[in-house]
Amino acid sequence: MSAAQRWTMVAAILGSAIVFLDGTIVNVALKRIGEELPGTYVATLEGQTYVTSGYLATLAALLVLAGALADYYGRRRVFALGLAAFGATSVLCGLAPTLDVLVLARVLQGAAGALLVPGSMAVITALFEGPARARAFGIWASATSAAVLLGPVLSGTLVDTIGWRVAFLVNVPLVVLGLWATLRHMPETRDESATGRFDWLGSLVAALAVGGLALGAIRTEAYLGRDPVAWVALAVGAVALVAFPVLMARRPDPLVPLGLFRRRRFAVINLSTFLIYAGLYTMLTFQVLLLQGTLGYTALGAAILGMPSSILLILLSARIGELAGRRGARAFLTIGPLLMAVAQAWWARLPPDSQPWLLRLSDPATFVPPADAFVDVLPAALLWGLGISMVVAPLTGTLMSSVPTQNAGIASAINNAISRVGQPLLAATLFVVISGTFYATLGRTVGLSAADPTLRRLEPLNPVPPGTDPMLADAARVASVDAFRLAALVAAVLLVAGATANWFGLRRPDEATERADAAGPAPATSPEPAATGTDAGVGPA
Repeated sequence: MSAAQRWTMVAAILGSAIVFLDGTIVNVALKRIGEELPGTYVATLEGQTYVTSGYLATLAALLVLAGALADYYGRRRVFALGLAAFGATSVLCGLAPTLDVLVLARVLQGAAGALLVPGSMAVITALFEGPARARAFGIWASATSAAVLLGPVLSGTLVDTIGWRVAFLVNVPLVVLGLWATLRHMPETRDESATGRFDWLGSLVAALAVGGLALGAIRTEAYLGRDPVAWVALAVGAVALVAFPVLMARRPDPLVPLGLFRRRRFAVINLSTFLIYAGLYTMLTFQVLLLQGTLGYTALGAAILGMPSSILLILLSARIGELAGRRGARAFLTIGPLLMAVAQAWWARLPPDSQPWLLRLSDPATFVPPADAFVDVLPAALLWGLGISMVVAPLTGTLMSSVPTQNAGIASAINNAISRVGQPLLAATLFVVISGTFYATLGRTVGLSAADPTLRRLEPLNPVPPGTDPMLADAARVASVDAFRLAALVAAVLLVAGATANWFGLRRPDEATERADAAGPAPATSPEPAATGTDAGVGPA
């Protein structure tokens, strides 16, 4: 591997890693963000939900378009632009004076991240061939997995010792190194067959559908249905959702070629991706909030208890992918989500008096977790890790084998977008579930209306304000845990639905049908926006 190739790999790894990390490590900082940042237009849990959902919504809405732009204008150029924009928006996030500004900065950061994800894989594809390409992908996968594993732990340490802002500002030196490597060593590549016709309207309508429905649902609950902005957002989202497939059927260069969904396996695997990853991304956010905001875990303690899931994914994913390639993916893609659903059921049994792990590096006496962490949290983390390990590689393999080779790039980009677009929608749903259950339970416990201003000063899954009556504080803790339990069961139902879709939808066709499908013509679609080279399938980001 030449020096230029090595530094290009460094840039590609950093570009992917910072996008993946910002989908996870920010969760560790959410409690501190809610405590320290005031919100003018958003309440605490509402803003915390937007901080994660806004990022993933724009990332999902722009992934396919960004891949097409990179293929046409040059992957090095677009990748460098994405790095610079991601660095700038990271600084804006880290210096945000209010929760409202942070939400806006996260939306912009998601748009910058969309420029990086397709380019990182496309650059590797263009720069390497044969066994060298396979080795490069292996290096990329190992490095990004290690970053995803270590990132939350590092973030938890920094959040506990320095503050929440470092969770964003830590991106800056990584961006600087990646930008230097890109501009100095990365060769320019592009798809010479790219048409230069981009579906800007489709991207806008997709963003309006996801963002409008998520924003409207969250604000309707937060403001008890009295906010006109919420109803306008819901109406815009609903209209955009209905209009999107109609638009895709009529556009000359559609963002999402609907012809691909005529292939049963492609349609099924994307449906299960939507269900499974919506539950994955969303529950990671609410679990960290519960552990830190309600039970009192330190950021580092919560992060370390999440490590077993990532470790199992790294250790088992390749092996399970090999087994799925030999024996078929259907069983793995059924059992894996079911194990994740059992993990959610385990979370649903969490007692409100579970003792937190107050891990602090400055105090060796806190290094050993309490027994409750081994009973209430660790089994769920292990089940979740085992389940997701049985999903990632088989899902990727099934996805890429469900379409002809010439459609592989756009199929991968669509699946990546779908894996992230479910989070804002489910997060909005679970926000409604958690908030509604929290205030109803708390009101019944203390004998007040759920809309009483005294109760509305309290935020579900977050610490109670200083000076709160101890009895009310205890009732709020119990109400938060009860609300989280219901949300965990909703996520479990979605995971079971994903497993069911895979079991019935991925029945292996007979060999004649399979050969005909593989040899048949590609779906009747317009020239694809670009073989984006987006990381095939979805990952733990």
